Amino acid sequence: MQILRELGESGSVTATAEALLMTPSAISQQLRLLQRSIPVPLTERDGRRLVLTDAGQALARAAIEVETAMATARHAIDEFVDQPDAGVSVAAFHSAASAFFPLLLLGQAGPGRPRLSLADEDVAQDHFPGLTRDYDLVLAHRLDQAPPWPATVTADTLLREPLDVALPADHPLTAKRRLTPRDVADQPWITVHDGFPLMATIDAIASAANRRLDVVHRINEFSVVAEAVAAGGGLALMPRWTTRPHPALVLRPLSGVHTRRHIDVLHRPERAARSAVRTVLTELHRAAATIQRRDGGAVPA
Repeated sequence: MQILRELGESGSVTATAEALLMTPSAISQQLRLLQRSIPVPLTERDGRRLVLTDAGQALARAAIEVETAMATARHAIDEFVDQPDAGVSVAAFHSAASAFFPLLLLGQAGPGRPRLSLADEDVAQDHFPGLTRDYDLVLAHRLDQAPPWPATVTADTLLREPLDVALPADHPLTAKRRLTPRDVADQPWITVHDGFPLMATIDAIASAANRRLDVVHRINEFSVVAEAVAAGGGLALMPRWTTRPHPALVLRPLSGVHTRRHIDVLHRPERAARSAVRTVLTELHRAAATIQRRDGGAVPA
């Protein structure tokens, strides 16, 4: 249709070819292909010149409208992709939300910054990739030894966070600077629900100690877990950097099993084409560095 428009304006195949940076034979071929889909002639000979029929002129006028609409659409897409203060939706599991969301809100405050829409999503590990349908960015966690995320999403690691054993401050095991699976295997435990990443570490502790752990409570929210541990409800695994310190708890590292989780940001590849999404991704990496630096990255004393 663009060729038809140019032909109507220039009046010759040669001039049309020059205007569109094509060869005259390519112009003729495209005209023949277009003619096959139209039941009336679009061109006719006027001496040595190829000119448009009335039907051809009508279609050429329609081509102008089509090109105008396409240009408008391209402009709208360019504005959408490049708009620095566009909306960006971010979902995170609870402990990551608690640690990252305040830093994101502070970092993106002010004019010309992305408009954040934040949500908490506490889901089983294999459900995180599916959340990228509904959110631009999804903060997810998996254990060190877990399989990678599926190739349908892009994943960037923000933190590789140690998991420590949380004990009441007056517990006898606080006398040790580092614990083993055998040290903790005969204690009551507070764990997450089945299907959530930390359960694999609980299973590894039981395997290393060669005994089944006594799981007495299942609580996913770490702030609630902290209160339950402080009240003597049992031991628990706690993330070292993304949970707030509790005055009645002591954290101790655990030897003999993998006790580290990845906090990753997942997104569909096309989402990163937007300037605002890339800005928030950068801010998430900056926030991760702040979270780790705030703790000093040290093993608890």
